[in-house]
Amino acid sequence: MEYNKYSLVFKGRGFEYFKILLVNMILTTITLGLYYPWAKARTLHFFYGNTHFNGQPFVFTGTGEQMFKGFIKAFLILLCLYGLVIYLSLNEQELVAAALLYIILLFIIPLAIHGSYRYRFAKTIWSGIRFGYMGNKWELLMLCIKGTFLTIVTIGIYGAWFAMNLRRYLLCNVKIGDARFSYKGVGSEYFWLNVKGYLLSIFTFGIYFFWWQKDLFAYFINNLRLTKGDQTMLLKSTATGGDFLALIMVNLLLFVFTLGLATPWIVIRSMRFLLANMVLDGTIAFDELRQTQENFDDATGEDLTDFFDFGFII
Repeated sequence: MEYNKYSLVFKGRGFEYFKILLVNMILTTITLGLYYPWAKARTLHFFYGNTHFNGQPFVFTGTGEQMFKGFIKAFLILLCLYGLVIYLSLNEQELVAAALLYIILLFIIPLAIHGSYRYRFAKTIWSGIRFGYMGNKWELLMLCIKGTFLTIVTIGIYGAWFAMNLRRYLLCNVKIGDARFSYKGVGSEYFWLNVKGYLLSIFTFGIYFFWWQKDLFAYFINNLRLTKGDQTMLLKSTATGGDFLALIMVNLLLFVFTLGLATPWIVIRSMRFLLANMVLDGTIAFDELRQTQENFDDATGEDLTDFFDFGFII
């Protein structure tokens, strides 16, 4: 079976991203926030279109109109939720309101993540092949309820296992055509990785922090792979602690000395750094991928995760 090396590069430019952010900010402001879904669509089109795998760009096919509909649904859901909480609080039922808020959020957040994954991957295409997310929302909900409960009763210790279980469930249900991703990270390794990083960062007065970030990045990347039958593509990080030190310090200096105006260039150079430090090789014949994933247009989950300010887990 032929062994191949694959390339993953980001070709976006800081000034181009700066113009997109500037226009998005102006239009979102003068429309009192209503332009936000179109602003997000423009941003995603930029990042997807400038990310190339094996010489071909990714394509994001989502639209502002779809995300606007999801935005309205997400807004109404949260409006009803907070309206109920405020009503109970005004009627001197603060404890009931607080308990109800946490319970509802415990249910809404996993469903929002599920919906976000379904929409985002259904709108992601590479070389004419659509991605897809095959997870079950009720399985994800039970995983999150269990993880939240055990994290609370263990005073946060179980958080490392919860994080890895969540990442593994989500990524193992992502497909591109008839190829599936898998993730091998486990809670115990992730827990001790963070304990080591935290303690050594303290003992070295923060110097080890950059090596800690290198270890986390490597753990996320090295445990991710793509499989299609007996074919596999492996990912490996090549970044060093010194690389992360240079990246973060230069980004910090750019941000401070430009009073934040260099943020678009900081984002671009960070994207280039992360993708340039991924080695991808294996035996998958990407020209043999078959289209198996369906389209999905409901962006409510995508917008709910924005309201909760979640990053996209990958």
